[in-house]
Amino acid sequence: MTSTTTALPTGLTTGTWAVDASHTEAAFTVRHAGISKVRGTVAVTSGTVVVGEDLDSTSVTVTLDPATISTGDAGRDGHLKTADFFDVEKFGEWSFASTAVRPTGSDYVIVGDLTIHGVTREVELATEFNGSAVDPFGNTRAGFEATTTISRKDFGLTWNAALEAGGVLVSDKVVITIDASVIKQA
Repeated sequence: MTSTTTALPTGLTTGTWAVDASHTEAAFTVRHAGISKVRGTVAVTSGTVVVGEDLDSTSVTVTLDPATISTGDAGRDGHLKTADFFDVEKFGEWSFASTAVRPTGSDYVIVGDLTIHGVTREVELATEFNGSAVDPFGNTRAGFEATTTISRKDFGLTWNAALEAGGVLVSDKVVITIDASVIKQA
């Protein structure tokens, strides 16, 4: 990697920041039947942001639990957990590990390896730093929002059903958005 001269965002100090799972959400949106969207969430169970002196020495790791998938419909959630989709019995953990962080205007791109359903692919997360604050308990927190679009097929997720009018029930394109709160560690 080449050295990055871009300064870290104001309020984001060097050191280790732990993902606050109770204030972090991974959400997804996928087109259904070509006419509407289904939205859901997956719990982020742990993660760490290590902020170095520059972007080249900054990294992000996150773990998610696919058994927590929630779309607001118990039947659909149950189907998503089966071998037709995520096979959570066999692939009980998803992960992301950054390989690079680079500036893009006033925001950032976090490049890394996303593993879903036992398949790892490189993704780019368009990331916005939302600032930092000290909470009422004395914790220094920072917030981020990151978005990427993936192909289900790239992760071996190929189940679908043909529609009578043409097309398929579940689109290949999935938009993933992560709203993260991290806490500075001592």
